[in-house]
Amino acid sequence: MEYTIKKLSQLAGVSSRTLRYYDEIGLLKPCRVSSTGYRIYGEKEVDLLQQILLYRSMDIKLEDIKEIIYNKDFDINKSLIEHRERLISRRKQLDLLIQTVEKTIDYNKGEIEMSNKEKFEGFKKQALEENERKYGKEIREKYGEKIIEESNKKWLNMTEEDMKKMQNIEKEMFEALEEVIKTKDLESEVAKKVYEKHKEWLTFSWPTYSSEAHVGLAEMYVADERFAKYYNDAVGTKEATETLRDCIVKYAK
Repeated sequence: MEYTIKKLSQLAGVSSRTLRYYDEIGLLKPCRVSSTGYRIYGEKEVDLLQQILLYRSMDIKLEDIKEIIYNKDFDINKSLIEHRERLISRRKQLDLLIQTVEKTIDYNKGEIEMSNKEKFEGFKKQALEENERKYGKEIREKYGEKIIEESNKKWLNMTEEDMKKMQNIEKEMFEALEEVIKTKDLESEVAKKVYEKHKEWLTFSWPTYSSEAHVGLAEMYVADERFAKYYNDAVGTKEATETLRDCIVKYAK
């Protein structure tokens, strides 16, 4: 079956403008163009569009999606299986949050007892799932399954007090980082404090500390725009991630 751009946009729930843009960047080309100049899409393009939208639902960039689906080793069935696993993981995450809310309602009514650990368990698992979705592949390739699983376990066992301490330490690190960006003095005690606070922040989730791993992580912050965006946005300047990396490299060694 074939579709005009209008019919495909209605079928998929996206705008015709989006499909035209996908054509322009080479992400989704029509199978042919009619004699009257209309883009025509076939079953193959319908399947590809489904894949594109599934990847977009996971916040994957268009250029990365293009690289994935046009890779000669791309397997659509394998991709669908991976999508299913991610969706199941999200469903479990939502179920846990719903359970936490329901427990809290009953707790506030005085109908059940609820430990402090239970109050935050759903939110910690949600944060862990989000981190896994965004960065899981990269960090597992870099540090290995065992270390990441140990780190995740340590994260889930953190208390409410630990979480507050971790947030305060990160805040102090950001404040010190802002000062270093202004002074550009890596020899200062404030620059050393940036490194020390980031190290302290890491030890809440890292099973063991390694200066070599710390430097490698800092380099990954700079190389990966998703990590870079987090630190740059937090401080409000594009210099933040590189300055953080420079402080870590200098004092971790």
